[in-house]
Amino acid sequence: MQTTLEYWNTLANQTILIGSLLSGFSIAIVANLLVSDQNSKLINRILRLATISAGCFLVSVFAMFQISMVTTPGGYITNVTTRDFFIPRVVGISTFMIGLFALSAIIALSGWAKSKKTGIFTSIVGLLTLLLILTTMLRIKY
Repeated sequence: MQTTLEYWNTLANQTILIGSLLSGFSIAIVANLLVSDQNSKLINRILRLATISAGCFLVSVFAMFQISMVTTPGGYITNVTTRDFFIPRVVGISTFMIGLFALSAIIALSGWAKSKKTGIFTSIVGLLTLLLILTTMLRIKY
């Protein structure tokens, strides 16, 4: 069954919205950690994950923007097929997923900076978050 261009257009636009919000959130984490006085291994790992997350979501936004531009009815390209945006599709979906993994890892690691109990709690929440997101995303047809 062939996926329609309208479907790709809607999916791209929704991914742009979600990716923009999540990249902004990740950038805010990076900014807060950069001005923080804490300089432990854990904080540096969270900073790296937040940077990866922000970068991946930004790449995903621009890849999906390309798909949105190509699949918009009356756009600048006529007779579009899904092969015309294969690379933006692969890059956009891949970087979005990497961003989700990194953001879930940030959630999981964040509590360990406070205490062991909080760390266990945030690890469980981070893992459950990732599992629930992946469970719902498996229903999306790419």
